[in-house]
Amino acid sequence: MSKLEPSSVTEILQPLYIDSADTHEWNEQCDLLVVGWGAAGACAALEAHAQGVEVLIADRFCGGGASVKSGGVVYAGGGTRQQVAAGFRDTPQAMFEYLRHETAGVVSDVTLKRFCDESVSNLQWLESHGAEYGYSMPPGGGKTSYPADGYYLYYSGNEMVPAYAGDQPPAPRGHRTVAKGQSGKVLYGHLQQACYRAGMRARLQSSVRRLVLDSSGKVVGAELWRLPENSDVARKHAKLAAKAESLQNFRPAYCDKLRAQLSRLEREHARPWLVRARQGVLLSTGGFIFNPQMVREHGAKYLRNFRLGATGCDGSAVRLGATVGAASDKLGQVSAWRFLNPPQCWPKGIVVNQQGRRFCNEEVYGATLGAPLCEEHGGNGWLILDRRLRRQALWETLRGGYWWFQTVPALLLMLQARKGKTPAQLAEVTGMDPAELEGALARYNAAARGLAEDETGKSAYSRQVLDQGPFYACDISAGNPAYPMSGLTLGGLCVDEDSGAVLNGEGRPIAGLYAAGRAAVGVASHLYVSGLSLADCVFSGRRAARAVAQLKQASGEKRAWAKS
Repeated sequence: MSKLEPSSVTEILQPLYIDSADTHEWNEQCDLLVVGWGAAGACAALEAHAQGVEVLIADRFCGGGASVKSGGVVYAGGGTRQQVAAGFRDTPQAMFEYLRHETAGVVSDVTLKRFCDESVSNLQWLESHGAEYGYSMPPGGGKTSYPADGYYLYYSGNEMVPAYAGDQPPAPRGHRTVAKGQSGKVLYGHLQQACYRAGMRARLQSSVRRLVLDSSGKVVGAELWRLPENSDVARKHAKLAAKAESLQNFRPAYCDKLRAQLSRLEREHARPWLVRARQGVLLSTGGFIFNPQMVREHGAKYLRNFRLGATGCDGSAVRLGATVGAASDKLGQVSAWRFLNPPQCWPKGIVVNQQGRRFCNEEVYGATLGAPLCEEHGGNGWLILDRRLRRQALWETLRGGYWWFQTVPALLLMLQARKGKTPAQLAEVTGMDPAELEGALARYNAAARGLAEDETGKSAYSRQVLDQGPFYACDISAGNPAYPMSGLTLGGLCVDEDSGAVLNGEGRPIAGLYAAGRAAVGVASHLYVSGLSLADCVFSGRRAARAVAQLKQASGEKRAWAKS
């Protein structure tokens, strides 16, 4: 990660304390202020509006956040229409059993069960707002890091890995939004347009810098800092922001300079705008992968990883929450993606650390491999192939019809691989321990020949004897620029799992403050599975909106009773 100027993140101020929201002077009022207009914020806004809640949306940029840059995959199961059409029988219980293993208790079993029970209806809800999902599956059993155009249902996690499978047959649950190219932009576009069709107000290029509390300690609003609407500076800000997002994959250091310019424009030209939120403020501004100070503090082992997210993922939700005593958790959980698929045959090789010791099952999902690589091995590792497997991989990569972002790095990795006629010679040119590498290959080959069990639990399908020299070591380390390793943060504010209300250090809800998506601890906050974050955006966004609607109804009934 290149060094960012400290000023490139949203400035957060201490809360504004007022005596009474009723007597204070406001620039604008609403029932619910949604801060951050990505997928979680859009889902919360749509659900709240449908429940009769007056919504105002605020976004530092023009909406979208990390959701626009995602693959548009929603993890859904339990018997979706698409699963049934593809010939798969899935149940909420089977989905729960699998995710219980993946999420490792990051949310309660009750919450996880509710997430699974609501999965079918949440996907249908997205469809009701214009998103489309199909049931065509990619060749090769539906296992890939991201399916090509024309394929919209796939195994997006570890469902087919024996060690992760439950008692029920595995089912594909990665539902990619139907679109050409990466689908996140299309999925978000449907949600944003649905908000506009509903007539919701949106304050764009407006960042929340502090919360407003009344004398009882309730969050009753927020102070936005807005750029002048339709001004030259606003147009310049929008242009710089769009450029920073579009070039991030290719020129990250240059984009950091653009972000510093964005912050200078905000400091020099933004002006305060006080918004009253009668029922509450919802924080949905994403994670903090673009806040270098927070990443160094909580995820130092991932500093070499390619940042996956958007400029607004600067930890503003956690920092805003901290000013009012909010608790946060899982900030050290960073999802590091080291996919070995495609090409489909790569998992038949072995992954070893710098010493030549094998440490994982190569057929697992990319984030399941990336976690031990970064946490336990300094982000350094090698994929070992022999001559036959390398030829298979090259042929498949050139003929497989993969995305360019899958094909180009795979080819570069194999073309730059270290080479040795024997495992001992390969160890010498890579700095590995020859005995460790030779031992790892000997044990793996014995398992591939059916003479022993694989020491990592790899399935027989993914085993292939590696004994045809020369041997190759492909550098899959986090810092390899030819084969970038993505990373995104998973932790956030602690919330009540029934309402999405933000909790303080004592575990009590902070009145008037909610959080959703990657701004909060949720279903996706342990280890990532493709589509789980967007699915949690829908689940947690709608959950908070329903809680706010219930609060509004209860307060309305209370006022009616008082008048009677």
